[in-house]
Amino acid sequence: MPVNFPKVLLLATAASWLVGCSPSAQGIDAGEGQAREQVDASAAAVERQPRDEIIYFVMPDRFENGDTANDLGGLEGERLDHGYDPTDPGFYHGGDIAGLTQRLDYIQGLGATAIWLTPIFQNRAVQGEGDWASSAYHGYWITDFLRPDAHLGEREEFRAFVEAAHARGMRVYMDIITNHTADVIAYRECHDPTSELYIDPDGQCPYRRRADYPFTTVGGPDGEPINDGFLGDDPVHLTPENFANLTRPDFAYTPYIPEGVDGERNPPWLNDMTLYHNRGESFWFGESELYGDFAGLDDLNTEHPTVVRGMIDIYKSWITDFRIDGYRIDTAKHVRPEFWAEFTPEIMAHARAEGIEHFHVFGEVYEGDPGQLARYITQARLPAFLDFAFQGTAQDFVTGAEPGMRFQELFNIDHVYPGGEATAAILPTFLGNHDMGRMSMFIRNAHPDISDAELLDRLVLAHGLMMFSRGVPTIYYGDEQGFISDGNDRAARENMFPSVVESYNDNDLVGTDATTAGDNFDTGHPLYQAIARMAEIRQSNEVIRRGRLLTRYAGNEESVLVISRIDEASGDEVLIAFNAENVARQLNVEVDGRNTRWEALWGECGTSSAAVGTFALDIPAHGFVVCRAVR
Repeated sequence: MPVNFPKVLLLATAASWLVGCSPSAQGIDAGEGQAREQVDASAAAVERQPRDEIIYFVMPDRFENGDTANDLGGLEGERLDHGYDPTDPGFYHGGDIAGLTQRLDYIQGLGATAIWLTPIFQNRAVQGEGDWASSAYHGYWITDFLRPDAHLGEREEFRAFVEAAHARGMRVYMDIITNHTADVIAYRECHDPTSELYIDPDGQCPYRRRADYPFTTVGGPDGEPINDGFLGDDPVHLTPENFANLTRPDFAYTPYIPEGVDGERNPPWLNDMTLYHNRGESFWFGESELYGDFAGLDDLNTEHPTVVRGMIDIYKSWITDFRIDGYRIDTAKHVRPEFWAEFTPEIMAHARAEGIEHFHVFGEVYEGDPGQLARYITQARLPAFLDFAFQGTAQDFVTGAEPGMRFQELFNIDHVYPGGEATAAILPTFLGNHDMGRMSMFIRNAHPDISDAELLDRLVLAHGLMMFSRGVPTIYYGDEQGFISDGNDRAARENMFPSVVESYNDNDLVGTDATTAGDNFDTGHPLYQAIARMAEIRQSNEVIRRGRLLTRYAGNEESVLVISRIDEASGDEVLIAFNAENVARQLNVEVDGRNTRWEALWGECGTSSAAVGTFALDIPAHGFVVCRAVR
């Protein structure tokens, strides 16, 4: 079945929504026109709220190589020294900040109004040994929090990128980390065979609980007393006076910097080993989820006032120096809520003091239960989080595994959040990402014999769910080119510029005969065009972005969902109906009684209601329709 969207796109995309009329239309000469466009873009950006954005999530190393001179990051030697190997999915491939700047036309043409990029900070280039060796192309192994990674560019190149985005009215969200640094610290007990403390030849360093290995003794409750006067890190004790007594870090394991490892981290306070938990590897549940090393990465003691103050100062400085527009917070789930309750309000207040009223902060909490997610707003005081609950619900709906009522249940929980629907409106929603894999893979796994045409239709349907329901749509780079991951993590981090990774290049991309061995910036790709058209509809209809969401129909057995986005005061209403079933679905749905005439924004819609308060829909299989009330 062909994809259900118009072949001819309107020329007025989200770019026109940002900058208003063209200079020529107003009789302005070219020079004045360029200045006017930038002023208009800046003015529009000030007025926009986070709920108005469409985010494009990109991994710079895999997007575009704008400067081949930085491919080695200024390092010499072999790939295990500099981390560059474009044939290996676990190493640097050469993409950089300059490449992002060069491709802003492409990103904006898709309809994106904001760019979220994975961490750009200086990383330890390579970690691990043997088959486990890989590079920090993803940006999550930070050694210097105050400058970009040399593989990606310099501070001035990042400044140029931010300014170029702002000149277009686009926003920039940085991915940040407070939970850990690169893996620099080792433990005598499991990493140093020459030490008399060595007890673990497998080098596993299993997590050691606080009750079994308290902060005040060495090696257990009966060990040598240390850190006299330290009362623990219960919330009542999170004071500078108490933590001044935490002077030795060897309460659970004995930390050290191995010979030959560059242990220097910046700012300098990060080199104090008492500012780390030093309790071994996380088990990913219970206490270890907050205190354990994240896959070997050095877990910061985020209860310590020095760490709290230091992280606040670091991330204030990036706001001041570059005037960025928001932060996505990595591994927020692995930091205690007391940290976020202090960090986030101060960061938000600093952004407002800098005149950035629209500053957006959202945390990564890898959790599919919306009830569990809610506490990161109620308890941790994060303004928003990545909506993993939406992702799971959308995946189950689009694959036909769950009925439409699962979305109704999800939307009902929105009222649990402080602010209710207003808070739900600023949660970034997404279909897949760099950790879990792509929606195309989930659909194909659920339907191994699916045709390319049906897979394309279901992907368009998935993006429609994301674009027209509540939340901030977040597009994972490459989805618009039909990328289909082989798995999660590095298997879902393909190149947009020509790749030489065999496991990427043998993939059958959706909706195209292209492969990742070539350039994949095709603005004619059917998914690119579909998403751009959705973005234009969303940005041209304020009620879709800001209106209340009402569930009009939710199948209790079938994957069918109908929602309205409505301004209840004026009656402005857009009706959106989704159908993941294999057959078309006809049904009558309730609408606002003030609305009796309709027009189609996507697909085919009737022109009038048969009776007040009802409207007949014909929803194609694996498709959706968008109908707007004519007032």
